Amino acid sequence: MTDLEAHVAREGRDELVRQVRAKIDELGITFVYYQFVSVTGRIVGKGVPADHWEQIAERGFQLVYGSTANLYTDRAGSYIGYGPEASELIGIPDPETFVQLPWDKRVARVFCTCFRNREERVNPGGHLTSDCRGNLRIMHNEFQNKRGMQMRCGVEPEMMWLKRGEDGKPNGGVTKPNCYHIDQFEELRPIFMRVIEYCLAMGMDMIQGDHEDAPGQLELNFLFDDALRTADRLTTYRQVCAQVAREFGVIACFMTKPFVGVSASGCHYNVSLWRGGEDQLNELHQSPLPGMDGVFSFAKGGENLFMPDPAIDERKPGPIGLNCIAGVMDHIRALTAIGSSTVNSYRRLWDTGFWAPVFADWGYQNRTCGLRISAPGRFEYRSVDSMMNPYLLGASVLKAFDDGIDRNLDPGEPEERNIYEAMEAGKDVKRLPMTLGEALDALAADETIKSAMPDEMYKVYDHYKRDEWARFNATVTEWDLDTYMDCLP
Repeated sequence: MTDLEAHVAREGRDELVRQVRAKIDELGITFVYYQFVSVTGRIVGKGVPADHWEQIAERGFQLVYGSTANLYTDRAGSYIGYGPEASELIGIPDPETFVQLPWDKRVARVFCTCFRNREERVNPGGHLTSDCRGNLRIMHNEFQNKRGMQMRCGVEPEMMWLKRGEDGKPNGGVTKPNCYHIDQFEELRPIFMRVIEYCLAMGMDMIQGDHEDAPGQLELNFLFDDALRTADRLTTYRQVCAQVAREFGVIACFMTKPFVGVSASGCHYNVSLWRGGEDQLNELHQSPLPGMDGVFSFAKGGENLFMPDPAIDERKPGPIGLNCIAGVMDHIRALTAIGSSTVNSYRRLWDTGFWAPVFADWGYQNRTCGLRISAPGRFEYRSVDSMMNPYLLGASVLKAFDDGIDRNLDPGEPEERNIYEAMEAGKDVKRLPMTLGEALDALAADETIKSAMPDEMYKVYDHYKRDEWARFNATVTEWDLDTYMDCLP
């Protein structure tokens, strides 16, 4: 049996397919977006009339392999990852992710898992390794089977709402850069209330928000959950923001650093490991429920393995948590290529004074460190920004955790001083890569983190990002002109 056949035949899926048909009929759905996520986090896929749900659920749809790399060509004009001669992937919908779009209730979306074509000569119907979402699910399942542990995570997605000029380009923020000011938050209320309305209807339990300290910069948080559902929800959140931007005639900007001299947009990654627990349904006041139970389910209960063990230390995370912190610290240079994934990401790290951590250390409430214990039972990976692909990051952090546990790594003592003061006092601290090129070199040398992107995934990612770095280095900017135009004679 091929990977594709096993996926379609897995226990309980036929019943879920029937439940989706019932939802289609109950909600009056006439069209479905079948979507997956590319190497850069872009949403791609196909739209199909809902009448064909059963056929697509069983047989899938076809799309060129290169769609996993945005059908992007490099500087030489060659397609990244796959040429025009490549086969077409098979996208199989995961019915548990089916949900109605609240802005057009005739339409629904469902996430898909990607497979190699059934007619491929090598590994027909095999899992497509350039499917970042499918990779995360496989790796999380492997980790759970090996360790008896589940990774749960929450994200803090900062982004900016920008005014659109007459030329269609950004023309400043919708609000002034006043951090935590309720009046600035209130100015964005029509926008963020629409975002919250749509998010609730798509299964996100929205828990808090605030105005951050860049123009139009907003952070809205939703409840943490297992790694895959959190990645799906962050992807959905971005999709929601894009729709709300269209409705209000503004720009939803997830670019990390569009302005110099004000804070960039981070996406702190809060993680913990759990043993036990179960999924619980939260309907979020939606009636009738506009999607499958899986969309509105959250991991609850169990034992949080990052909690301090009072018999050892009342403050420090337990032994498993310390192993995991050490694993991330040991691989943090390679992880930077995933968490800070664009040329622009490093503008955030270079623009000092805005709390973007550039050193591999950990502490409790120490925002100068790359990792901090933001609350008992979890730690916050801080050098992650708004452009990261949550599926690649989740898989990479899992590999760092697994390695830290396997080798029983020790992160050392937490740093309670400002890291810059600690370094002045003589502490030797490893620095993060400060360019995309340096980060990619660190990734290339780290087999543990590369294993989070098996086979074609790493080849596609490295090709895509090396080309991005090369394009940047080959670009003449306004800074070049301002600096060098009259420097001689």
